[in-house]
Amino acid sequence: MTNAARLPLSWLVQRIAMMVVTLLAVITLTFALMHAVPGGPFVSEKMLAPEIEAALNAKFGLDQPVWRQYLNYLGGVLTLDLGPSFKYPGVSVNSMIADGLAVTAQTGMLAIICVVAFGIPAGIVAALNRGRWPDTAAMFVASLGIAVPSYVIATVALYIFALRLGWTPAFGLDDWRGYILPVFALSGFWMSFVARLTRSSLLETMEQDYIMTARAKGIPAHKVMLRHGLRNSLIPVVTVLGPVVANLLTGSFVIEQIFALPGIGRHFVQSITNRDYTAIMGITIFYAAFLMLMILIVDLLYLLLDPRISYGDSK
Repeated sequence: MTNAARLPLSWLVQRIAMMVVTLLAVITLTFALMHAVPGGPFVSEKMLAPEIEAALNAKFGLDQPVWRQYLNYLGGVLTLDLGPSFKYPGVSVNSMIADGLAVTAQTGMLAIICVVAFGIPAGIVAALNRGRWPDTAAMFVASLGIAVPSYVIATVALYIFALRLGWTPAFGLDDWRGYILPVFALSGFWMSFVARLTRSSLLETMEQDYIMTARAKGIPAHKVMLRHGLRNSLIPVVTVLGPVVANLLTGSFVIEQIFALPGIGRHFVQSITNRDYTAIMGITIFYAAFLMLMILIVDLLYLLLDPRISYGDSK
């Protein structure tokens, strides 16, 4: 059966419809939460004059009934217009996301490359050497990477390599060395997680009957593992990589704050501090849409990895 035959159009339409409904729920919930928070976007410690605050509310439509504000915002989202920033005059939320995405995508892509290039091979090496020192060493490092939070890794790496040794800049992305510490901090946890997941999945796959059959034919153990076991064992790894890619490409809020990177995550944190409601909602919607898209791509990748999987009618 071809991959196209295992992917009926009705299934794809249903999935896209579910994504639209989910996104509508995210928009509604986020909008409701923003309006449930006490105060407003123009309430600050500087205490604007009441007439100025009223003028700003009128300018951005905040003096209208909530249901009308919701419909106006929903109409803007449908036309891919996430509205203006309440705190930065003349700046749209779309441009904020576009500017932040350029920085976040660069560091995120490098982190994803590290996760795939080092996490999966480390898991394979550990499985091939089960019970021996390479397995023990790889799992010890992986356990350490999972146990230590990324902000701790970032802080320690910043202190040692930037402040004490001076090998990398402490902040910014002025040259290639500026990427090293943020990428290391971003990828550390997921690289360790993928290594452990690859090892356990590969060892479980090697217990299957078709693997035993291949071994009975006299095929060397390492060839059986790499040719027959690795492909199926990657299914849970791909399942995890979908949300990981969405997470890394939409920004790690804490890491971008620590290294002062002007990415989406830093914009999001600043938007919360500034009560920039449209920016908070826009970034949240962008993240939700991107995450659902990555999950859909993962489901499609299943068809390539496992011929037994079909999304067609089971009858």
